[in-house]
Amino acid sequence: MVISWEYVFQSYSEIFFRIKFLLDLRRILLITMVATKDDIASQNIAGKLISDFGFSEAASSTDGQTYWTTFERRELKLVVVEGELVYLQNHPAFSSSNLVIFLSRHESRNGAKLLTAHVPGNLFEAGFGGIAGKVSIAPANAARAALVEMRRAKKRLALEEFQVSYEGTHHGPSLDVPALFVEIGSTQEEWSSPKAAEAVACAAIAAATCNEEVEAAVALGGSHCNSRLTNHSLDSPLAFGHIIPSYAFSRLNADIVRNCIDRTLESNPTLILDWKGIDGKQREGLVELLKQLNIPFRRLAEY
Repeated sequence: MVISWEYVFQSYSEIFFRIKFLLDLRRILLITMVATKDDIASQNIAGKLISDFGFSEAASSTDGQTYWTTFERRELKLVVVEGELVYLQNHPAFSSSNLVIFLSRHESRNGAKLLTAHVPGNLFEAGFGGIAGKVSIAPANAARAALVEMRRAKKRLALEEFQVSYEGTHHGPSLDVPALFVEIGSTQEEWSSPKAAEAVACAAIAAATCNEEVEAAVALGGSHCNSRLTNHSLDSPLAFGHIIPSYAFSRLNADIVRNCIDRTLESNPTLILDWKGIDGKQREGLVELLKQLNIPFRRLAEY
């Protein structure tokens, strides 16, 4: 039998195509967005995702409705559950997810108008869900992408009264997959705002489809909602994952800092000190602690 070169070429081309197809399938990421029926802000953000980004109902379960769409080689699932998100430590969707994004309200005593992003997990005890002393894996670039989109949406939607901000790592759940909260704060008025819901829905999509990778960092110092870290990240190629505010320093130890570094999605995150946000009495002890870790650190002003 005579085998033509054309036949050989077509055969190898088919094999190559099938291999490439299988490799492409492996690169498809599964992103799970989680909303709850018990949070009006969460429901409003989910509603914007469904109406504006083509999510369609895929299945029903005892956990509520599940919606999905495919976007830029990501399969995005929106799962609607019952109960407070901070206590959602275990869910079947988490184990197969490359990233979990929680859609939530933010509460604060001062009632500030906020659009925020933060990594969940507990530095110390588990006061509000999660596991004591366990932080989730921090997707630093995805968190930065959410904030960048929040700033764009703030301008586009005339939300000038809202502040865009990172928050420190706090509350549950404590997950072994990359996890992120995107939130509207801080009162019923803001939680019910269609524009604020749209801004956070867009931020969730930006986080889920983030392709940019800039230098990742773990930050120490400053307030819970840290404007210095936020502004610096938005205006420079530096993405923060875990943030340990100054109020946590009285209980801080080397294990906690090391844990935040090790549980950052991006490898070898830089350790950044918000020097201006650290009380003079705390600085000496903090620097000594970090020297014990034998890990280089830099002040925020050095960037």
